[in-house]
Amino acid sequence: MAAHDPRHRSVTARLLSESVLIALMLGAAALELDALDRPLARALLVAVIVLQGCWLHRLYVVAHEASHRKLWPEHPGINDALGQLLLLPLMVPLRIHRKIHAFHHGHNRRDEQTSALDTFVVTRRASPLNRALVRAWCHVLWYLSVFACGFFVHSLVSVLLFLAMPMRVARSISPAFKGWRVYDQLRALASFGLGVGLHVGVAWLLGPRAWALTMGWPLLAFAWVYSLLVYIYHYQTDYGPEVRFHVRGLRRHPIASWWLLNFNEHDTHHRQPKLPWYQLPEHREPLPSAHAANQKYDGIAAAILAQLRGPRIIERDARASKSGASA
Repeated sequence: MAAHDPRHRSVTARLLSESVLIALMLGAAALELDALDRPLARALLVAVIVLQGCWLHRLYVVAHEASHRKLWPEHPGINDALGQLLLLPLMVPLRIHRKIHAFHHGHNRRDEQTSALDTFVVTRRASPLNRALVRAWCHVLWYLSVFACGFFVHSLVSVLLFLAMPMRVARSISPAFKGWRVYDQLRALASFGLGVGLHVGVAWLLGPRAWALTMGWPLLAFAWVYSLLVYIYHYQTDYGPEVRFHVRGLRRHPIASWWLLNFNEHDTHHRQPKLPWYQLPEHREPLPSAHAANQKYDGIAAAILAQLRGPRIIERDARASKSGASA
């Protein structure tokens, strides 16, 4: 594990240096291209903004290591400070990310209504037209979620709920709030304020246009990249109590594996969430035979495009839906 691996500190130092340095270089490149004001420069600027969005996703993935307390495991305070600094451009409090992500790991696709983003459980309609309209609406919501930044909006709403919702109301909304305290909420609000302050500070020091080129538009690009990728490892996998196995791994691609810190080894991560990112490939093993069908897609591009098939829609009569909700 990370705490006993003599490589860990040096690997983490290189990872942090690389991640921050490339982020700064991309921001500087955007400002330089904007100053040129030429057609080719404008085209390159669009590409650089997309790359900045992709690199914000890299910062998010490094912070994911901190969320699992494995970025700097021997010093929890340093671990959390580093993770929170990486999340400031996204204005995401580490405490909230950790809480939501822990629920994902503990309840991943436990049933069709728990932590299963690609599954819509709807009330059965008597009219064929109404049924067709409901199914069409489910598909629209799914395509907006995956291909039009919808999953980012979903995550943003979740963050805002954790920040603002009274505890008694919050716990009635979702079991993910279990154990969430006013103290956690106040700390998360402070972290969120630091993130907002970073954005305001960049706009004040460098000007609104510089903020848009280095933070605003890249954040929108991140929202798109995040939404495309966030569910490719769980889309159309199975359900049940063995929550570690409702997942797939994807074929290694050198550039994508470097960019996403071996996130393609997602099945290994769910089996052993305390493994640091650089140890995941050497611990890969096939899914148990009962879950082997989850490996229906191989590469990242194929897994992204597979989401065009749409959601799974489960129709239940109103009485069954009410009893399920009360349970």
